[in-house]
Amino acid sequence: MNLYFRLLLLMITMRFRPRLGPLDESVLRMRVLPNDLDLNRHMNNARFLLLMDLGRVDLMFRGGMGRLVVQEGWMPVIASSMMRWRRSLMPFERFELRTRVLYWDDKWFYMEQRFVRQGRTVAIGLVKGLIRCKGGHVAPERVFTKSLGFTPETPPRPTAIEDWLAMESHLSGVD
Repeated sequence: MNLYFRLLLLMITMRFRPRLGPLDESVLRMRVLPNDLDLNRHMNNARFLLLMDLGRVDLMFRGGMGRLVVQEGWMPVIASSMMRWRRSLMPFERFELRTRVLYWDDKWFYMEQRFVRQGRTVAIGLVKGLIRCKGGHVAPERVFTKSLGFTPETPPRPTAIEDWLAMESHLSGVD
């Protein structure tokens, strides 16, 4: 239920926040709530992944893609994620969730999502996703063109993405 409350609050407040460009960073300020905790009394690892959904929703709607996704009946889908936890988030601590698109290719968007407390990274995640439509997927170039009226130049592929793709390739043969 906590996530629904946070999603509703996000949908209301995003209307009053500035628009973002395709390569801008979304910053959400949050606090660790009691139902975010696990038995160790810090934020549950799974909760990080759930909150990352909110960061992507904020980036998508404030970046101009959200309305188009709804109008076209497209569905954003996450295919893969990788997390690295560095520090704990304790009850009632404030933190920021920073979300940005790092790179895209003919099919996939690659995003970085970073949890930051007092200027220090607590956890960082890489997410690979796409926009599904009837009959397949929508190329990122088409998403940018339809939502923004132009396609930004694709940034160089970061080394972290290359390493991650190599690991995924290695794991693809595992049953």
